[in-house]
Amino acid sequence: MGHGHAHGHHHHHHGHDHQHETTAPLPAAFDTAVPDEALNPEQKSRRALLRRAGLLGAGLAAGTVLSAGAGAATPAHAAPAAGHGRRGKGFLWLAGDHHIHTQYSSDGKYRVVDQVRQGAKHGMDWLVITDHGSATHAKIGVEKVNPDIKEARAAYEDTLVFQGLEWNIPAAEHGTVFVHPGRNEVSVLKQFETDYDGGVKGASDSTPANEALAVAGLNFLAEQVRRRKVGDALMLANHPARRGVDSPHEIRAWRDATGTNPQIAVGFEGAPGHQAAGLPKPLGMGRARGIYDNNPSANSFPGYPLESYRTWGGFDWMTATVGGLWDSLLAEGRPWWITANSDSHQVYADTAARGTDGDFATDGRYSDPVYAGQIDINQGDYWPGQYSRTHVGADGFSYAAVMDGIRAGRIWVDHGQLISGLDVRVSGGSRWATLGGALHVRKGTKVTLTADVALAGGANWAGFVPKLARVDVIQGDMTGPVADKDTFTAPTAKVVRSYDIDQPAGTVRVTFDLGRVDRPLYVRLRGTDGNRSAVGAMGAQVDPAGPALDVVGDADPWRDLWFYTNPVWVLPS
Repeated sequence: MGHGHAHGHHHHHHGHDHQHETTAPLPAAFDTAVPDEALNPEQKSRRALLRRAGLLGAGLAAGTVLSAGAGAATPAHAAPAAGHGRRGKGFLWLAGDHHIHTQYSSDGKYRVVDQVRQGAKHGMDWLVITDHGSATHAKIGVEKVNPDIKEARAAYEDTLVFQGLEWNIPAAEHGTVFVHPGRNEVSVLKQFETDYDGGVKGASDSTPANEALAVAGLNFLAEQVRRRKVGDALMLANHPARRGVDSPHEIRAWRDATGTNPQIAVGFEGAPGHQAAGLPKPLGMGRARGIYDNNPSANSFPGYPLESYRTWGGFDWMTATVGGLWDSLLAEGRPWWITANSDSHQVYADTAARGTDGDFATDGRYSDPVYAGQIDINQGDYWPGQYSRTHVGADGFSYAAVMDGIRAGRIWVDHGQLISGLDVRVSGGSRWATLGGALHVRKGTKVTLTADVALAGGANWAGFVPKLARVDVIQGDMTGPVADKDTFTAPTAKVVRSYDIDQPAGTVRVTFDLGRVDRPLYVRLRGTDGNRSAVGAMGAQVDPAGPALDVVGDADPWRDLWFYTNPVWVLPS
């Protein structure tokens, strides 16, 4: 593996420019004009975290990296996000988690404010509360959780807290659905859940009628946005390969629902939550990472291989397989993004027990947690931000900016704080594009990928400083729409270059020359601590050292860390 063009550098990027800010000001912790002594304890700990990660002031100021340039090209296949390409000084990278449960879930335990407090402590800028869709939740929970969310918003004003729910997608798995805050957030979610939740409607089986109901639900959400009932709405599919029930044609149907007006279903979890579940006994559950220990059922898509029901380096098989299902969507030119989340229900090594006063069915919630008097190691979850992070490039610190960034695909994800910042730019012909975008160039233009990787700036929750060992560039041709909607392979996708990283700290620049591009293609990045790898499913010529199949009962998540980015397309004409 050649060292290629990976080398350290000390270029100073521009900090976050809030002259352009039309939304809320920066959180105080990010704003270097606010002195330390003016911060409250929460903001102080957030600032200390940013400083340790090297994300404040110097270098990657507040995680903002895209310095002044010609402006991003607008993707041909996605509506441009607000302000996309106009912001000369780049994006504010906000870390978050869109999959979190509370006492309003039948299998949950914590108060909303507990999850928000923990998320803030672990560096989360935005969170989505996603209690399970169910008859009880539709009837009571969706309304009763709202005042708790509003209280948490007021208590933690530097953390954006969305109200959402975990949708039982008719005919399929679960998905996060969330809306922009506003006076109709409860009524829209309540009607959506009542009319389109697979659990509420008894529509879980994989039938054409139930698949159509899922698409109708997405169309309903788009209609609420068009009618300005809510500012925005998004859906992200959760743990997509866990039970084999999200068939390729269903994923394509969700993506295509509503045309592009607005796009509601925009991606899936590249890595599921429940990452502590693989910790071996006696100090852990001894199950599978992500609780991915299922087998095919009557509702599963028969084309999926058995190994798709397991995680690979903690990532879902659909994402982890180079040339697999995710690549097949990207090869069609479909904007479809990956995230990584906690799915936090019951936290590993926590001392709280579920409250026992009252009745969930009657109250729509469990009573507040109580002290258990012992550490519970038989749980598989982490707090939001403790292990998994989804980083979104936003145009400012606001709910709308986070939703725009997610829809635009300006997202990278990591486990265990493997790296602390990332700027990816594909440039050619005096233009550039970043994650989720498309670079439009004349045929034959010389194109270069540059990635500035800010290495781990301090110890993670497990108490060690992770070391990035390798960065892989994955490239595939954009071959256009598939005839068979159940396609889940992309024959041209492969690892085209690997870079060994031997620098202990600071920022590493990786440069990859794509040559003179004469056909539409995309590139994406992946990085690893190098502890566990295996030849990918499509063979060594496609992926010589990809993530390894996680061992059920013995998969310590802290010993196997990866980051993944969303793609950038290059479209010559």
